Amino acid sequence: MTHLAKKLAATLILTTAACAGATEPLERGSRWVPVSGTGVHYFSSAIIHSQTPTKTGLIQYSTDTVELDGDIKGRVLYHPKSVFDFVAGTLVNTGSQVFSGTVLGSKPVLLHDDSFRFDVNLHTGETRGVIFLDERLAGARIRCRLEAFGTAGEPGEDVAINYTGFCRMPGGRQRGGLGLER
Repeated sequence: MTHLAKKLAATLILTTAACAGATEPLERGSRWVPVSGTGVHYFSSAIIHSQTPTKTGLIQYSTDTVELDGDIKGRVLYHPKSVFDFVAGTLVNTGSQVFSGTVLGSKPVLLHDDSFRFDVNLHTGETRGVIFLDERLAGARIRCRLEAFGTAGEPGEDVAINYTGFCRMPGGRQRGGLGLER
């Protein structure tokens, strides 16, 4: 498979995964609403818990924070397992994260995700990821499926990201044309 074909296939997979919720059966009175915004991944304040060398790189466990703004506002406590492959020039992050904040002006929610995946090209800094904030820990029954993308700078520097996707919102009175519950 050519490099371009691989990139197109990866983009299709990420987009399909991020929007997969749009075809799922809805809870009574809920609907999927498009969302977008920006964020900052604070690598500069990351806490590295462990690093284990591998044949081609290392595996690192850390705790990071991400601030989100836009349709989704709040903070993510991000606990990735980072698999660095310096030979291939790749980094893959998986693990658990918890979001605390608001979605489209909702009351505060607490949402968990243990299915996210971020792929980073270590040569260019290009980052793409999918986020599944599917497990409600507190607040309204909101679920979000997002795609995030950005470009990393120097190691240890904070990184600006963008996100797009859909959130399943509970029904209710019409507000701002979206029918969001107050």
